[in-house]
Amino acid sequence: MTASFANKITWLGHDGFRIDADKTIYFDPYQITEGPTADVILITHDHFDHCSPEDIQKIQGPETIIVTEKDSAKKLSGDIRVLKPGDILDLPNIRIEAVPAYNTDKDFHPRKNGWLGFIAEIQGVKLYHAGDTDFIPEMKALNADIALLPVSGTYVMTADQAVKAALAIRPKLAIPMHYGAIVGDVQDAVAFKKALEGQIEVRILEKA
Repeated sequence: MTASFANKITWLGHDGFRIDADKTIYFDPYQITEGPTADVILITHDHFDHCSPEDIQKIQGPETIIVTEKDSAKKLSGDIRVLKPGDILDLPNIRIEAVPAYNTDKDFHPRKNGWLGFIAEIQGVKLYHAGDTDFIPEMKALNADIALLPVSGTYVMTADQAVKAALAIRPKLAIPMHYGAIVGDVQDAVAFKKALEGQIEVRILEKA
């Protein structure tokens, strides 16, 4: 199930993804061209490369639901659902759990802001989008089949730290993100994959 579901995941660059399942679901669209209208858009926090109103407008329709935190909600319009870490939102064909995302040794994403990662359960598969985060203790309690993990360092965890996060979460599949746009490059993704060889399957996606 996980392998076939993974084929529904399209990487849009940086932390942006589109899931083409029963519903069309986007995470953090940034610098996208066009795309199918979203049923649900999940926004992790209000930094410009994650909460981009101009990119959201390209895929937002009258029925689109936006799920985010309080800071991003102020910049957006439409059907907006505001969550904080620990909240669960049930929508048709998708259950969304908001989980913490924060820095432990830098100040770009303070824990007190209440910014988010998401575990979205879609067609029986639990997909974890970590948001902008370091390897945090809460990850050890997460249950995810697929984990989208940042690997670039600087603003988020490094590839080495992301390896530790993957080993704590133990997904069936890990997909690296947060490289190739603001900071980091494909070598961060390659290092992540190589370090997990024989332990956790890693798929490096081509940008759509």
